[in-house]
Amino acid sequence: MNELREINKLRDIIAALFGSDAKKEEGQYPLSVLTYILPREKFADAARALKKAYALLAAEWATDETSFGRGFGIFACYRKGSEYLIVKVNVPLEDPTFPSLSKHFVPAYRFERQIQSLMGITPVGNPDARPWIKFEDWPQDAWPLRKAFNASKPLPRVEGEYKWVKAEGEGVYEIPVGPVHAGIIEPGHFRFQAVGEDIINLEERLGYVHKGIEKKFESMSWENGARLAGRVSGDTTVAHSIAYCMALEAMTGCKLPERAHWLRAIFLERERIANHLGDIGAICNDAAFSFMLYQLSRLRELILRTNYKLFGHRFIMDKVIPGGVAVDIDSTGKKEMLSELDNISKDFEKLVVIYEESPSLEDRVRDTGILRPERARELCVVGIAARASGLNLDCRIFNPFPPYDRHDRIELGVPVLITGDVHARAWVRIQEIRESIRITRYMLENFPDGEIISSFTRPSPGISGFAAVEGWRGEIIYWLQAGPKGEINRCMVRDPSSVNWLGLEQAIPGNIVPDFPLCNKSFNQSYSGHDL
Repeated sequence: MNELREINKLRDIIAALFGSDAKKEEGQYPLSVLTYILPREKFADAARALKKAYALLAAEWATDETSFGRGFGIFACYRKGSEYLIVKVNVPLEDPTFPSLSKHFVPAYRFERQIQSLMGITPVGNPDARPWIKFEDWPQDAWPLRKAFNASKPLPRVEGEYKWVKAEGEGVYEIPVGPVHAGIIEPGHFRFQAVGEDIINLEERLGYVHKGIEKKFESMSWENGARLAGRVSGDTTVAHSIAYCMALEAMTGCKLPERAHWLRAIFLERERIANHLGDIGAICNDAAFSFMLYQLSRLRELILRTNYKLFGHRFIMDKVIPGGVAVDIDSTGKKEMLSELDNISKDFEKLVVIYEESPSLEDRVRDTGILRPERARELCVVGIAARASGLNLDCRIFNPFPPYDRHDRIELGVPVLITGDVHARAWVRIQEIRESIRITRYMLENFPDGEIISSFTRPSPGISGFAAVEGWRGEIIYWLQAGPKGEINRCMVRDPSSVNWLGLEQAIPGNIVPDFPLCNKSFNQSYSGHDL
C-alpha cells in the first residue's frame, strides 16, 4: 500500500491496486467521471485505499438491473478535490449482499441502511440493521426500489417498534422532540439523553416525509423528470433542477448555449441569497433576537417578489429545463435586478453590523454546537457545514459550469472558518451573500447574447450520467441510468442533508438542551431532501 501514497488521482489508485480486476464501465458520462467495476469482495478494499488517499464518500446507492438481465448494482461515489470516481460491484439476485463500507466511512452507516430498507440488499458488516427511511410498520419484504414492487398499491401495516439507542446511568433521562413540531417545519424526531441540562447524546429519526421520489422518477419522461427534481426540496428547486439536467445533458451530449448557462448561474445565486437571508434571521430569532428575523425576512421577500415578477415564480420553479432554461431576461430586468442588489446590499451591511455588535447574541452563537474540522471530515459533510468546519469544498470552484469556470474574472471567494460553531455557520452565510451579490452583478453586467435553449434528444439505452452542483446548502449529486428502452431506470438523488444531518447529531453532545433549536437552525437541513 505504500506506493499508493505517491499516487494522487483516485482513478490511478484503483488501477494500481486492482489491476485487471478493475474494469472501466462504458457508457458513463461525463467522461471525466469514471466508473470502475470491481469484484464484489473488493468493494471495501477500494474504500480503505481511497480513505487513505483522503477521499470523501460522496454517495452510496443501489440499482435494480433485472431489466438488463442482470442482478443488482452497488455504487459508491468518492470525491477528492475536483475528481469524482464511482466504484461499482455487481450483486446476484440469489445472494443480495455486499461488503459494508462502514468501517471506513461514517456516512455509509445510513447510506447502507437505506439500501437495505428500500432495495433489500444486505450490507455485510454494517452493525446497524435498523430500517432507515423505511418505517418499522412496513412489511419487512417490501422493497420499494425493486422493479417488482407495485407502487400503485398501499402497503399493509404491520406491528413494529423502532429501537432507539439508550444511555443509562444515574441522573440520565430522555427528552423526545417531534416528529410534529410547534412551528411549520417538516417532521423529524429527535431523541435526547441528558443529565440536567447537559446533552450527552442525540439520535435522529427521519423519514416522515418519505414520498417515493426516486421511485416516481422511474415512471416519468426525461423532460418531466426535471420538474420532479425541482420538487425534491422546495427551497432548492433551482439547484436540484440544474443537477438533474446536467446529468441528463451529459448522457446525451447536449451542449447548452452560453446564455443559458449564465441564466442558470444567476438563478442559482438568487436562490442562495434568499435562503441565506432567511437562515441568518432564523438563527438570530432562535437566540431571541427577533429584530434580525423581521429585517432579513423583509430582504428575502424582496428577492422572491422580483423572482415572481421577472421569472413567473417566487422560487424560479420549472425554469431550468433539459437543454437550457425556459425564461429569459431583458435589459429592463437586468437593471431591476442590479438596483435590487444595491438596495439589499446596503441594508444587509447595516444588519451585519448589528449582528456583530450584539453581545447577547454573540454569547449564544459562539462556542455553541461545535463540529470540529476532524469530525467534519470523518462525516464527509458538505456545503455550509463543511466550510464552517475547515473544509474548502465548493462545486463552483472544483466542478464549475459556465460562468463559474472563469476563475480569472469571477474570482469566487469561498469563506472557510475553523471554529465550527453556530457563529461560523452564520458567518459563512454572511460572506456567501456578499460573494453572491458581487458575482451576480458581474454576470448581469457581462451577460452574453444568444439562445437560451438547445435541442435535446433522449439518452441511448444503458448509459448513465452524473452531475454535482453546489446548492445553497452544499453539494447536490444526481446519477441517472437509462433503461433498455431508453427510459429512466434509476435516478439517485443525494441532497446535502443526507450527510449533513450526521453533522448536527455529532455537534449537539456537550451543549445544553435550550441550545438545540439554535444548533438545528444553524445547520438547517432539509427533511424533504433527505426523505426520498
